[in-house]
Amino acid sequence: MTSAQQLLAAYDHQLRTDAETPGAIAVDRLGPLRLVRFAGGRGFVTYQDLDGAGAQTIAQWVGEALNSYRLDPAIVRVEWKTRGHDHAPGLHDALMENGFEPDETESVMIGQASALDAAVQLPSGVTLRRVTDEPDIRAMSAMQDEVFGDPVSDHNAETLLHRIEVDGGMELWVAEHEGRIISAGRLEPVPDTEFAGIWGGATRAEWRGQGIYRAVTAARARAALKLGKTLIHSDSTACSRPILERYGLLRVSTTTPYHWRR
Repeated sequence: MTSAQQLLAAYDHQLRTDAETPGAIAVDRLGPLRLVRFAGGRGFVTYQDLDGAGAQTIAQWVGEALNSYRLDPAIVRVEWKTRGHDHAPGLHDALMENGFEPDETESVMIGQASALDAAVQLPSGVTLRRVTDEPDIRAMSAMQDEVFGDPVSDHNAETLLHRIEVDGGMELWVAEHEGRIISAGRLEPVPDTEFAGIWGGATRAEWRGQGIYRAVTAARARAALKLGKTLIHSDSTACSRPILERYGLLRVSTTTPYHWRR
């Protein structure tokens, strides 16, 4: 399985199902849409496709989906995940008219896990390890918040801790220098598929360009292979995309999240 078309077909068939939302506390259906609720007041809308619907139907679905979340006082924010290869006439306009705002468009990258399993020379004093204890997970989460330009959030750390508790397959990997976490990312094997996802990759600015993110990625790829996962997928920023392309991952589509906040 090497062509972008084949990889995209596997992505649509295997990942755009309940496999996409591990840890959901509730999933409702609205036509082809899956209206997902997570702990912490987060809603998430996704789907395998839009059944060839036209702009009027899609606009109606957007309004009905948002209304279902508005009626749930526990929900404080909603993400609507779009993909660039979907046939979705009028979706952007309907989301904007309902108060959603688009975030940065990222590349959907897919490729062989074995291609990422390469030896990387780390800078002197930098080490890799998998973290499982709460203090390490909180330190990792805080570093990622800082790198992504967000306030350090107990909520983000609590979400990771909850995921670790209920989803034993997720792995968290970090690079450290003198006891300080300088890069990190998580691995999410997808049950009953060929895939594992690599997410949350972040490296402190002063340590970039030295192969550290590449090493964290290689460690996650090796872990995926040990779990029998042959394909890696990731939504990649402009920073991480060239690194993944260099090792054979292909850009098969794009994804743009739209966000609504109460």
